[in-house]
Amino acid sequence: MANPPLYRALDRAVSEYAMLKDGDSVLIGASGGKDSTALAEYLSSLLKRPSGPVFRLEALHVRTEFESQVVPGISGESGDSNSFSQIEELFSVWKIPLHIINVPVLDRLKPGKKMSCWWCSTQRRTELNNFAIKGGFNKIALGHHLDDILETFLMNALGKGELSTMPPVLRYDKYPVRIIRPLCFSDTEMIVRHTKARGYSSSVCTCAYQDNSYRKEARKKLEALTEGSYRKKLMLFESLRNVKKEYLP
Repeated sequence: MANPPLYRALDRAVSEYAMLKDGDSVLIGASGGKDSTALAEYLSSLLKRPSGPVFRLEALHVRTEFESQVVPGISGESGDSNSFSQIEELFSVWKIPLHIINVPVLDRLKPGKKMSCWWCSTQRRTELNNFAIKGGFNKIALGHHLDDILETFLMNALGKGELSTMPPVLRYDKYPVRIIRPLCFSDTEMIVRHTKARGYSSSVCTCAYQDNSYRKEARKKLEALTEGSYRKKLMLFESLRNVKKEYLP
């Protein structure tokens, strides 16, 4: 069977950034969305390759709680509230142990602070890190893709005045784990085509506190800048890897 286009992009990322090696313990941040689900499928297939790396693979889904009531905050793109059950079934088929923990995100807010996507994601990431450390994982695989990386680059450049983004591999200063983003060469369209071809749906955030207006604006800017061209997105990504400091202020 031919290697799917998405897998080829993932293979490139894993190879160029030396993301995986024998003996690694990898924890997938499973949001229920198409990105982390496609990533899980790929990593499970990688373990089946005769010449591929041998590593431990598990996943964690962090489910939020508001005022002691479990509110997953996700539903199927088609409106099917049971879509996460399908995700659980897929992980079972792929032989990836899937852990689910409930986190009281809203209850952790400090007095006078408002709920936001940033706060929720920060709490989820903290739990992911803690779970990984406690479980002996040395790497956390996240579903951030090429568009996410370029949008973050534009947000930081235009909003903070700094040249930074999500690196494909990140080693924390405070945690004994590394973040890996194998989808760094894969854009949204490539992932969508793959998931549709595979026949599985994904889940999307429907939380009432959701506010991604700044990222949505960055998404529009990226679309205008690259005209939706995958080649141009790759060129923009390559520019971040080919910095000529002598020609910068």
